[in-house]
Amino acid sequence: MEEVYMKVPQGMVVTSSDLVCKLNKCLYGLKQASRQWYDKLSDALHSKGFQHSKNDYSLFFKHSTTGSVYLGFYVDDIVLIGNYIEGILHLKQFLDAQCKIKDLGSLHYFLGLEVMYVSDGILVNQRKFALELVEEFGCTDSKPTSSPLALGLNLSSDVGSLLSDPSLYRRLIGKLNFLTHTRPDMAYTVQHLSQFMQTPRQPHLDAALHTVCYIKGLSGLGLHFSSHFSFSMVAFCDLDWASCRDSRRSVSGFLVTLGSCPISWKSKKQTTVSLSSAGAECRSVRRLSAIQIAKNPVFHERTKHIELDCHFVREKLQDGLISLHYIPSSAQLADIFTKSLPSQAHLQQLSKLGVGSSSPTSNLRGCWATIFYT
Repeated sequence: MEEVYMKVPQGMVVTSSDLVCKLNKCLYGLKQASRQWYDKLSDALHSKGFQHSKNDYSLFFKHSTTGSVYLGFYVDDIVLIGNYIEGILHLKQFLDAQCKIKDLGSLHYFLGLEVMYVSDGILVNQRKFALELVEEFGCTDSKPTSSPLALGLNLSSDVGSLLSDPSLYRRLIGKLNFLTHTRPDMAYTVQHLSQFMQTPRQPHLDAALHTVCYIKGLSGLGLHFSSHFSFSMVAFCDLDWASCRDSRRSVSGFLVTLGSCPISWKSKKQTTVSLSSAGAECRSVRRLSAIQIAKNPVFHERTKHIELDCHFVREKLQDGLISLHYIPSSAQLADIFTKSLPSQAHLQQLSKLGVGSSSPTSNLRGCWATIFYT
């Protein structure tokens, strides 16, 4: 434990100006406070047999023959979840003895995420944040749009008049980016608009406000996690070809689902210019070529720039860890992460993405959760 000192606060009378105060407890605002709190909490959890996730050190878990308990936290906001209720109760009592906590009961709201209980699982959305966003940027009376980005719109960094106050655009894009935590349908749009943060122009702001109008119409949309458990993991990936007008770089997108629940997704412009994709021009041919390359080592002579990745995928394919399948455009769920789709196609994709909107109910099947604050 570090020793931390601070200057004598105003109003405190001391006999010498050279004296300082030694802190017996950490204070908010100190650089060391968050680290000291993490060390205290992690030491306490480790003493009870919990382990931290290697992918996220703010997630702890404990498995036993009687069930599993998970603990996730951000600063002093903590969520407990698991299928071993007695273990959760014992953990709450233990944490309350270590540092006083306030139990808020079943999980409803956490870090801007709203948890709604539906008949077949839970729905996680950011409805309150979305409605505040619509009001903040003056779109309350605007007509909702049917897609987050106008069809065929391809913005450029040097077209249009510069904004007199670029902070407005930057603040809006930052809020839209936060909204993508539960809105995979907006991933491509936010990725595209984020490219103009340095010198935003009027067309960029108009496109961003178009997105806000889309949010107005679907403010309650969120991630649906079904209570019908399935541990089948499926990944979809797609890419466009040289769609950026400024750099001619391509956009890649992927979606990973566990059962019917989306758990990971991304839309990102590639860091290098792609001259071709497996030597083909047709998208469907490109996909088939990629599968052939993964299965047949003879093809790698034509694609040495991705040879390392090909060998990695091929080894996992031969080990039986993964399987590769051709996906037609009509069933390609990653299509929405690489381009703006027509309204009807966009709505059809939403119905397949594992997102939904519903009213809360009183019961949650197959899961027990609680949230409390220290």
